[in-house]
Amino acid sequence: MEPKVFQLGDIVQMKKPHPCGANEMEVIRMGMDIRIKCVKCKHSILLPRAKFEKSMKKVLRSASGEEGAGEQN
Repeated sequence: MEPKVFQLGDIVQMKKPHPCGANEMEVIRMGMDIRIKCVKCKHSILLPRAKFEKSMKKVLRSASGEEGAGEQN
């Protein structure tokens, strides 16, 4: 099983929905623990990395696609 790839600012889909009904979360802090924020109600949750990776289904919108789209060197 390959490791899941995500980064700061990504919008991810979780396996179980938040009590408010949304299952889209934004990654707002990364480290040993991951802090995610509900897109609908703005409530934030701190999860251990292993539990977050197990609960995450997929990345819906990547933050890297938005940044630096117009840059050329």
